[in-house]
Amino acid sequence: MTTMPFDALACPLDGCPLVPSEKTWRCENGHNFDVARQGYVHLLPVQKKRSLDPGDSKEMVAARQRFLNAGFYTNIAEAVSDQVLQWLPSEGTGSILDAGSGEGYYLRHLASLAGARDISLIGVDISKWAVLAAAKQDKQTRWAVGSNANLPILPESLDLVLCLFGFPVFSEFARVLKPGGKVIQVDAGSDHLRELREIIYPELKPPADTEMADPEGFRTLDSTVLRFPLSLPDQDSIADLLAMTPHLYRANSEGLEKAASLKSLVVTVDVVLKRLERR
Repeated sequence: MTTMPFDALACPLDGCPLVPSEKTWRCENGHNFDVARQGYVHLLPVQKKRSLDPGDSKEMVAARQRFLNAGFYTNIAEAVSDQVLQWLPSEGTGSILDAGSGEGYYLRHLASLAGARDISLIGVDISKWAVLAAAKQDKQTRWAVGSNANLPILPESLDLVLCLFGFPVFSEFARVLKPGGKVIQVDAGSDHLRELREIIYPELKPPADTEMADPEGFRTLDSTVLRFPLSLPDQDSIADLLAMTPHLYRANSEGLEKAASLKSLVVTVDVVLKRLERR
């Protein structure tokens, strides 16, 4: 098995192919993008940022890295990897994007299970701190700072797109996937982390209606619920879980104080794994 960096990159300014040269990537119109010392490339132009430092903060990335590397979400990583390996092409090199890759946990797990398959991998995240952390841990994957709304990837160059607890942009996924390419999407279910949410919020909102029409250009193949209890043995693991979710910013000070007083907690992991195919 060979795991290699994905190279079909597109200039985020004009969409032209990027070609590596020394420590930069360059397009035919002269746009240059430097490769950082850690090996990643920054493909999110200033004019396309919505804030000075978009995405997860350095502290959120560190919390997610500690939590995931401790193995708490191994069941999710294994389920995603199983689905990916079922849908990779039987011949040639399978190309895979993690759109919103964070610090790279799920792609690293996939690479460790790929067996005899040849795969090329790319992780894109809007947070430079997440991409920096990913690049430090894995030199076999292409890591890029970029946006799902303007993926720095050439059209019809990918077999699979992963979008795990992220923000899918299906028009972009349709553009970069080959005909018949797949999306594997993981989202929180209605009971996900319910026990923690019951502690930090005065009341829980009723679950939203998740029945939605297929995104334009895609058809849903199937949907699977993955549900299991998760034991958080100490305050540090509870704090890390809270820090890697939006709940850290949505809860009020009283709710956060309640969470900080916990010594241990068992929560329900409830996620929906959906597979879609580009028409």
